Amino acid sequence: MKLTPQEQEILALLRAEPLLDAAGLAARIGSTRAAVSVALSNLTRKGAILGRGYVVRPEGGSVLVVGGAVLDAKVRISVPVVMGSSNPGTSTSTVGGVGRNIAENLARLGTPTSLVAPIGDDLAGRTVIARTEAAGVQCRHLVTSPHPTGTYSAVLDDAGDLLVAVADMRATDELTVADLGGVPQLLAGVEALVVDANLGADVLRWLLRAAADARVPAFFEPVSVAKATDTAPALDGSAPVHTVTPNVDELAALVGSPVTDGDDPAEVVAAARALHERGVDHVWVRRGIRGSLLSIAGDDGAASRVVLVDAPEAVVEDVTGAGDAMTAGYVHALLQGEDPVAAARFGQVVAALTVASTETVRADLTAALVAAHLTPDHPATQELPA
Repeated sequence: MKLTPQEQEILALLRAEPLLDAAGLAARIGSTRAAVSVALSNLTRKGAILGRGYVVRPEGGSVLVVGGAVLDAKVRISVPVVMGSSNPGTSTSTVGGVGRNIAENLARLGTPTSLVAPIGDDLAGRTVIARTEAAGVQCRHLVTSPHPTGTYSAVLDDAGDLLVAVADMRATDELTVADLGGVPQLLAGVEALVVDANLGADVLRWLLRAAADARVPAFFEPVSVAKATDTAPALDGSAPVHTVTPNVDELAALVGSPVTDGDDPAEVVAAARALHERGVDHVWVRRGIRGSLLSIAGDDGAASRVVLVDAPEAVVEDVTGAGDAMTAGYVHALLQGEDPVAAARFGQVVAALTVASTETVRADLTAALVAAHLTPDHPATQELPA
């Protein structure tokens, strides 16, 4: 969202005195009422002012998320798993989808967030919309799909770890560039774009280029090994990408070669360097209980800085949604002015809070809750040779 100096001055005045009208603003800045009215109209179009009455968008930036939205079903086995047999357990149903989860986490952290996702004209879709809007996400730009709303069914073991999952994502798989014609206009009013790999490679490539044209940083969440493999061609260097957030297996899929992680993460660093050479500025790799590795590109395309970020201790209730929470926390912190390393630390804490909950997105998640678990030394970081 690019503002003129006059628009910036008017916005600052409205933040301090929201009840100022056009005449009052004109008197303050030494302009005419007509000129101020034009500026106010432009601020509304750009998304800096929300609706009538000069309701000012909160400081810290806003985000557009484009990706999957589904109805989740989770089954957790309550005893050690016996394969090929019936196992006792519990089941729950909730709204999900990687893009939708990231959007909800962002909204709960206080970042104004809009979601673009395909939804079927069915009860599941209406449920997804209602619960997502209730969490504070702007859902006016959802795409109505001819396919049913997506579903994701996960089976967890007695420790809360994922055993297997099945996703019916036809609505998202069939999404086309033509369905997203309003995205360029939406990008004019946001500070970041987050996309997930549930989108096809052609759609993803188009979105990344649209973000580059709008000078909006783009963040890419690979979702899974299969999805990372399918969308890897979109990371072809034709458009810059601010950050890619894979786990180690997804990183291997993106670069097209095996990556082994261990006490010496040399292969992870090398794979991250390969993504830097394809236009990715930051590669933030999730390493499970090892924490994460953040590789930052230098001007020559190689890594200029590599940082390990510890995983905070957590009693694991359910790992579902942890990666989505990490990405949301990272983007939120960056828009609050944090540097990438501090943003990664913030994201790690959001993930730890999420796995300690039975919810895919914690209903009580706030920036204050994260801050209460974040100290200068926790989680710890370690610099590696680039």
